Amino acid sequence: MSSDEDVTLTAGDAEITLQPGNGCRVGSLKVGGLELLRQGDRYGCFPMVPWAGRIREGKFRNGGTTHQMPLNSPPHAIHGFARDAAWRTARAGKTEAAFTYDLADPWPYEGRVTQLIALTEDSLTLTLGIETYGDSFPAQAGWHPWFNRGLGQEDVRVDFGPAWQEERGDDHLPTGNRIAPTPGPWDDCFGMPDGVDVTLTWPEQLELKVQSREQWVVVYDEQEAAVCVEPQTGPPDGLNTLPRLVTPIDPLETSTTWTWTRL
Repeated sequence: MSSDEDVTLTAGDAEITLQPGNGCRVGSLKVGGLELLRQGDRYGCFPMVPWAGRIREGKFRNGGTTHQMPLNSPPHAIHGFARDAAWRTARAGKTEAAFTYDLADPWPYEGRVTQLIALTEDSLTLTLGIETYGDSFPAQAGWHPWFNRGLGQEDVRVDFGPAWQEERGDDHLPTGNRIAPTPGPWDDCFGMPDGVDVTLTWPEQLELKVQSREQWVVVYDEQEAAVCVEPQTGPPDGLNTLPRLVTPIDPLETSTTWTWTRL
């Protein structure tokens, strides 16, 4: 098997397909033959790294140096670019796999990203790590799943209890103000200081919990066919507003676990 061929993991009646050659995307997650992730153009679940969400005008600072990222969502840069790169399969077993990606242009710093995948009969755990080969740099990580809105007759229900919502400006970036959570539909970042805990319920089909020790989650449900619940290590534009430095002795590590129950 070449290092960027698709990898399939199975546990019980759960099956996941991983696509290291396409940004280390989770291409498919099936439970009892039921596909939970949207297929088509925007599909599966991709890692957002080395940043999550938008960077204002694609610019971020590290100390006194300003860096410009390509504007892949003008006027901003969005979701990092590891999702567009080929990753390498480090190891793949029946229920676990590990993949690596070396940071490259246009990212101005050398480092490595690792994604670990672990599947059980009723859960999936995704773990991302970012380490530097030299200079320290700000970074973020998270995941962007496209969950199918419908699996049966009724649409999915999204339940969570955030402590606050990041007020969103006309430019789709947080203004810096925290407000009381508003009713959906959303393309918004929420704060959950005790950790991300969001429940997706497809009536009479499946309940799925998205959990993470991180306190930031973006919920995007403005599209007809999909709902996105995105745990991440900081808010949109966090490289500028809440930078988390990756240093030679302190890598960035984060994980999310999805747990499901058949209804």
